[in-house]
Amino acid sequence: MRIPESELIINGDGSVFHIHLKPEELADNVIMVGDPSRVDMIGEYLEDIEFRHESREFVSITGKRNGKRITALSHGIGPDNIDIVMTELDALANVDFQTREVKPEHKALNIIRIGTSGALHADIPLGSYVLSHISVGFDGVMNWYADRDKVTIPAVEDAFKKHMNWNPTLPSPYFVKASPKIINLFKDVTVKGVTISAPGFYGPQGRVVRLPLAMPNMLEDIESFRFTEAGEDYKITNFEMESSPLAGFAAHLGHNASTVCCIIANRYLQSSNPDYKPAIRKLVELAVDRMSTL
Repeated sequence: MRIPESELIINGDGSVFHIHLKPEELADNVIMVGDPSRVDMIGEYLEDIEFRHESREFVSITGKRNGKRITALSHGIGPDNIDIVMTELDALANVDFQTREVKPEHKALNIIRIGTSGALHADIPLGSYVLSHISVGFDGVMNWYADRDKVTIPAVEDAFKKHMNWNPTLPSPYFVKASPKIINLFKDVTVKGVTISAPGFYGPQGRVVRLPLAMPNMLEDIESFRFTEAGEDYKITNFEMESSPLAGFAAHLGHNASTVCCIIANRYLQSSNPDYKPAIRKLVELAVDRMSTL
């Protein structure tokens, strides 16, 4: 089936509409970051940089580490941007831009997203790295796509909504597992995480400035939630803004993906570390080295 021009927009130079990458420029291994400046930080650990594209918050480069091609791409802030980036990355990998038809052979991308996050329990120290084994979507993005229950954990979602006394005017939360391939790549240097992706920084993450919250006990209820899945016990570990749609799109589209976050604040202890950039740099180097082994 041919994909219409209105549904997948291809620029005049042959690049995909938002992120401005061409199919041949995309490596099989991808490191995603929110902050565009971190793309250049990743570039410091790559050789043979092929290009640098920049359009709005979307900055990209492709280079090599230990002879393996890696693409670094910034996505900006928020789950809506992940809808754009993951759809376009998948199209670059699996759609023929000449015929506008899906390629007969599927290509699976390997994706790790590096971010910053706030921990929700006292035993998760500042500067530690939390890998999202399971992501919890407060954003609602995956609810717009068919068959979301095929890649989510409905029983845990139901228990969570009951525990939270979930406000029915808010998007229904979803739980998605990360790719085992990416988990195994980083699990020896990370904390096992269950990460909430929120559609905002303030109210959706339980912060109060001037406006009261629709669920005023949200943080306390999140901290007390426990569940068992596949014989393993879990608690929700941290907040950020992009991990759940990344995991959801990857599971739906057949890619390997997860998020690893540097903890720069602890909401339970009400502490933070504004001097977190050295820890981010260390995480970037770690991610480049590990992704170059795939």
